[in-house]
Amino acid sequence: MTRKLAKKGNMNDRMDVALNKFRSRMTSYPPGMCPLVMYRSILQMSMNQSCGKCVPCRDGLVEAERMLRDILNGDATEETLEKLETLCRMISETADCAVGVVAANTVLDSLTEFADEYESHIKNKRCVPGSGQTVPCMTLCPAHVDVPGYVALIRKGDYAGAINIIRDRNPFPTACAMVCEHPCEKKCRRAIIDQPINIRGLKKYAVDQVAADQVKTPPANVKTGKTVGVVGGGPSGLTAAYFLALMGHKVVVYDEHEKLGGMLRYGIPEYRLPKARLDEDIKAILSAGDIEVHLNTKIGRDITVEELKEKYDAVYLGLGAQLGNRMPVENANAKNVIPAADFLQAVANGEKIDLTDKRVVLIGGGNVAMDAARTAVRLHAKTVNVFTRKRDDYTALESEIESAMQEDVRFRTLLSFLNLEEDKEDPERIAAVWLQPEIVGEYDNFGFVTTEHSSAYPYRFKCDYLIMGVGQRCDVEDFGKAGIPTERGRILADESCSVDGTEGFFAGGDCVTGPSTAINAIAAGQVAAHNIDEYLGYHHKIVCEAEVPAAMPNKCIPTGRAEIEERDAFERRDDFDHVEIPMTPEEAERESGRCLRCDHFGCGTMEGGRCAW
Repeated sequence: MTRKLAKKGNMNDRMDVALNKFRSRMTSYPPGMCPLVMYRSILQMSMNQSCGKCVPCRDGLVEAERMLRDILNGDATEETLEKLETLCRMISETADCAVGVVAANTVLDSLTEFADEYESHIKNKRCVPGSGQTVPCMTLCPAHVDVPGYVALIRKGDYAGAINIIRDRNPFPTACAMVCEHPCEKKCRRAIIDQPINIRGLKKYAVDQVAADQVKTPPANVKTGKTVGVVGGGPSGLTAAYFLALMGHKVVVYDEHEKLGGMLRYGIPEYRLPKARLDEDIKAILSAGDIEVHLNTKIGRDITVEELKEKYDAVYLGLGAQLGNRMPVENANAKNVIPAADFLQAVANGEKIDLTDKRVVLIGGGNVAMDAARTAVRLHAKTVNVFTRKRDDYTALESEIESAMQEDVRFRTLLSFLNLEEDKEDPERIAAVWLQPEIVGEYDNFGFVTTEHSSAYPYRFKCDYLIMGVGQRCDVEDFGKAGIPTERGRILADESCSVDGTEGFFAGGDCVTGPSTAINAIAAGQVAAHNIDEYLGYHHKIVCEAEVPAAMPNKCIPTGRAEIEERDAFERRDDFDHVEIPMTPEEAERESGRCLRCDHFGCGTMEGGRCAW
C-alpha cells in the first residue's frame, strides 16, 4: 500500500482553526452567568469527544447531562442530585480513558464548588438571587470604572471627558494607564472575534493627550463640618481623601514619606511610572476639596492612634505594604542581601547603588521582583538571574517577564532555595546561593503544580548581590498596640472596610488584604469613602459631568489589536526613561472602534431568575 504524507489543509487542520476560535469563547465566558450552564456545556463537549467503546462514558455522560438539564429546568429533586453524584463517581472509577474520568470529576467538583447554586435550582427553581450577565470590563475592574463610556469618548476625541469618566470611580487615571494589570481585559467579549480591547493602552492615550491636572475635577458638595483622618498617602488613602473631599468633608492625610504617592512613588520604578506623571494625578486629587496633608509623619511616633480617635469623626487606614520580607534563614541580614521592596525604595529615594560588574541573584517571580530585576539591569549589573521553585511562581504580568527577558534578565525554574553561603573573607557578606533542583509532581487543589526534590546535586550560584522578592508586609505594629485588631501583620476589616469592633475606624488596601495591586487599593479607598460618608450620616452623590456618546452597532469584523510598543531593549536598559511608546492617533481611533459597547448590546439578564439558556 502506498504511504502518503498528511495533506495540507486536511480536516484536522481545519478543525484546529475552528477550535482556536471556540477557545476564545471559553476565555470570554461572561461574568454573572449561571455556572451550571457552563458545566452543562463542558459535559456536552465531553459527550461529543467520547469514542463510544466503554459504557460509562458513552451512556453515563448522556444520562448525567440529562439530569443536569432537569436541574436547570427546575424539574429536579434532592434525589436527582444524589443520583447525579452517584453516577459521576461510577463513571470516574470505571471509564476507560480520560474523556469520561475528567468529565465526571468536573461535575463532582461543581457539586462542591457551587452547592448553593444546585440548592437554589432544586428548591427555588431558579439561579441564586443576583445572577445575570454583566458588562465584563466594568465587572472585572475592581473600581468598576465605566470602561465602554470612556473608550467611546476617546473615539470621539473627548479626552477630558474620558478622564472625567475614569475619575468618577478612580482618581488615578494616569498612574493606572501606566501600571494597572488591566483585569478588565480578561473577559472582554471582543475576544470572541479576535482579541480583547487594549483598554489600558487607550487610557494611556487619553492622559497623553490631556494631562490629568488640566482637567477640572467635579464640584465639591457644601461643607459638612465633619473631619476625616486618613493614614497613608498612597493610592488607597488618596482615593478615599479625594471622594470624601468631593462629598464636602474636611480630610487630613498623614504620610511618613517626604512626598505623597506611597508604593506608586516608592515601589514602582521611574521607567514604568514617571513621577512627574504621577504628580499630575496627585495635584488633581488635592484640588478636589478641603484636603490637608502632613508629610514625614508616622503614626506611633508623631501622632498616636488615640489622638486620631479624639481629633476626627472617622479615620481611614490606607497603609501600603512597603516593608520587604526576608527569608528566615542564616545570613539573611548580610550586607549584600536586600528585600526587593527595600531595594526599589532605596533607588526611588536617590540612593547611589552601584551594581557595575556585579552578579545579581533575585529569588521571586512577582511584579515587584520583575521591577527589581529590571532596575538592577539599569544599575549596570553584570548579570541578573531570577530563580523560582516552579513556573507558577512567576505571578508577574507576562508582558513584564517578556520585557525583562529582552533586557537580558535570565530566568531559571525548578530550583528551590537551600541556604546562603557566608563569604569567608568578609563574614558580613554572602558569597553564593545554594539551590536544590526540583522535579514537578501532581497539581494541588488550586490548580498549581507541586514539586519535590530531585536526586540531582545542589547547585552553587556565585552571588555579589542578592535581592529577595519574597513578598512585602505592612507596618501595623503600633496600630495593634493601640487596640486596632490585627492578625499576622494585617488589620482586620470587613468588605465594607469597617475595622472589626472599632467604632469610626475603617481600613482597606494592602494593610487588610496583604500586598496587592494599585487598582485593588484604589477600589478599597473608593468603597471606604462611601461607607464613611454613610457612617457620618450622609448619602452624597458625586456628579460626573461627562456625557457618554450613544452606542452604535459594531460590524464585528476581525481586526488586529493595537499594542503598546516599548523602546528598543538595548536602549532602554541603560536609563530610567519611560519605556513605552505612545499610540498614534490612527491606532487609538481604530482600537477604540473595536469596542462592542457591551453596556448597551449583548449583555442580557436572567429572565425572572431562571436560566436564560
